[in-house]
Amino acid sequence: MSLLKANKITFTYENSAVFKDLSFSLDNGDFLCIVGPNGCGKSTLLKCLVGQNKLSSGKITFGNDFHFNQIGYMPQNPKFNDSFPASVYEIVASGALNRVKLLEPYPKERINSALKALNIQNIARKRFSNLSGGQRQKVLLARAIVASEELLILDEPSNNLDYHSKQDFYKTLQKLNETLTIIMVTHDLDHNNLIGNKILSLDKDHPFFGTTAEYVRRIHAH
Repeated sequence: MSLLKANKITFTYENSAVFKDLSFSLDNGDFLCIVGPNGCGKSTLLKCLVGQNKLSSGKITFGNDFHFNQIGYMPQNPKFNDSFPASVYEIVASGALNRVKLLEPYPKERINSALKALNIQNIARKRFSNLSGGQRQKVLLARAIVASEELLILDEPSNNLDYHSKQDFYKTLQKLNETLTIIMVTHDLDHNNLIGNKILSLDKDHPFFGTTAEYVRRIHAH
């Protein structure tokens, strides 16, 4: 079942097209990796998908009964004030802000489930600013999970992770993909780390949308 369709979308900034006439689609359960060189519009595209940027032309449509508050979004470099004494639990719980109504209690079961999924329940009371880079990435992913009903959108979530932390992180994403559709921007073109089933390349010289297997064959052919 189709979850998302982008039909000939264009985004223009200062009279220059960041991307133009871009089309792709996702079904429920897909895992799309978005690749391409710096400046090709990967992060801009994600902001269009979550409604932060307005398209210059074209249309993005979602499946029936889908709402923006069902998206869990993890931006590339989220800004947190390290002097603010927020705990891991509080950061993760903030993912529910768009899901709960005024005076409605936070969904504790959902929050605890996200902490458990990322294996960070043991640091739930620690101060976020005192965590390592790998721990912070897991906390921010847990926050996005709490926000998500069907779709996770992640902008280079493996940035600043060492090799082993990155592999653990990717295994976690693959597990999450059993119940959530995922869109992930990545610079990691090692074919072993293209963990999704679909690839969207925004490289203007070699644009591509299709299966990961087909994309890997193409890059090995060049």
